[in-house]
Amino acid sequence: MRTPTAMIVGLVLCPCGLLLTLTGTLTPNWRQVSRVPDQPIDLVMEQGIWDICTERQSSHYRLCGQADELDYFKQVPVQVARGMMPSSLVLTLVGLLVAALGVRCWRKEPRHTLAGVAGIVLLLSGLLSLVPASWYTHELWALPAPADSTLVVGYSLVLSYLGSCFEILGGLALALSFHHCCKKLRAPKLPPSPVLEAGPCSTAGAYRNPWDVLEDEKDGQQWRSTLPCDSDL
Repeated sequence: MRTPTAMIVGLVLCPCGLLLTLTGTLTPNWRQVSRVPDQPIDLVMEQGIWDICTERQSSHYRLCGQADELDYFKQVPVQVARGMMPSSLVLTLVGLLVAALGVRCWRKEPRHTLAGVAGIVLLLSGLLSLVPASWYTHELWALPAPADSTLVVGYSLVLSYLGSCFEILGGLALALSFHHCCKKLRAPKLPPSPVLEAGPCSTAGAYRNPWDVLEDEKDGQQWRSTLPCDSDL
């Protein structure tokens, strides 16, 4: 049995979302502050949820670990992002581990129930990172900043958004595995066919070639071949 398309989509989107969310969490560029009074015109301040950096655009001189003089880190949206973003990363890792156990790779058939549970976990992890990113965006211009400065959305916030959306879409794709479980439960159970009884020439569960490769072996109604079983390779 081939791996279902929905599972492949989930296993592609969710690791991409994890990488984007991890980058957005660690990099200090959720907000950019430029045109700061009493500072060089080319100075840009980059604020994240863990650090504050300044960079001179002309010389590309960058300095991190700046002092938080405006109590930026004490604001509620920043504190919430500090707690929920790492929690989302941990939950994503757990979801990917469960998905790896549910989607076959080394099994004959995938475990649809386990894959569906992994989809729910990954969906929750995406929502867990989407909430602080949305809240921070809503409060972007309300957070403390130098007077008369220009505020712009940073690339870290954009990456967090994209990572959250990828995880949500991937989780929904894996959650579709529950449909197979429900369909299997509703399907009527048919009695085993006597034709498929085990025997020396049984081909139950084997690959069947649509071409009749033994057509030349027939002599009227009799077989000229002395092979005990057909060699449908």
